[in-house]
Amino acid sequence: MTSGYARGFANAASEALRLLGLLLLPGGDARRIYGLLGSAHVVGEQSLFMNLGYWAEPSVRTFDEASAALVDLVGRTAGLSGEDTVLDAGFGFGDQDLRWYEQYQPRSIIGVNITPLHVARARERVAARGLSDRIDLREGSATTTGLPAESVDKVLAVESAFHFDTREDFFREALRVLRPGGRLCAADIVPLPGRSFSYPVRSIWHVPKANLYPRDTYAVKLEAAGFRNVRVTSIREHVLEPHMRLLARRLDEPDLIARMNPLMRRASKSPGYNRDVLESFDYVLAVAEK
Repeated sequence: MTSGYARGFANAASEALRLLGLLLLPGGDARRIYGLLGSAHVVGEQSLFMNLGYWAEPSVRTFDEASAALVDLVGRTAGLSGEDTVLDAGFGFGDQDLRWYEQYQPRSIIGVNITPLHVARARERVAARGLSDRIDLREGSATTTGLPAESVDKVLAVESAFHFDTREDFFREALRVLRPGGRLCAADIVPLPGRSFSYPVRSIWHVPKANLYPRDTYAVKLEAAGFRNVRVTSIREHVLEPHMRLLARRLDEPDLIARMNPLMRRASKSPGYNRDVLESFDYVLAVAEK
């Protein structure tokens, strides 16, 4: 018993030091933070969704419900259908692809993600559902997918594009792989007008400086990439404030206390972090057509 406790303590301490290293030694890409966090820090009750959730409906009460609601919103906004070939840029543990398949049964979903842990775990979950022939998850970059030109109908990105180095390169790649009339839809995090992200946020979450622009500029950059019928709408009131409010309660629930690194849990509960998010973050839903 004692040796098991000691090993657990040593593992938690080692993980805490690596988390601290992300702050003190910035660089690399988003696979550093996501590879370290694994699934232990996902706040969903049963799912492995990795988004902040969409809390517009009073019936949405749990993180699983809110995360599914956000994925549904992206699917509806993109106009997903059974005829679509879909590119999912940054698929996490695969929950969103399974959800889209259940809701819309697209012809196929191709996912790209740079984090090997995500790719391996998501592939296992897709295979367990018998959907490997319909959901093809690959390790790779959203800015250089390797897909043929004009080969997909929809490009989706749920809380991933702010990581891409750069987001503009992703826009250009999305335009290249989309068929004429195809659509890009992203749920994304940007600074509020006149604000930026703090150094700790940029460092730990790998947000390139080139991606730090507000929603109006976001629309301009989509148009400059060659998209038309561009709409970039802030939905922060239905995402950020309710997420932070519910997160404060969720972080004190026994299952998260048991599995979450104490350093990450404490950082997530800190007033400074909450204030930084609410005072500087905007949350947008962007949609554009080729």
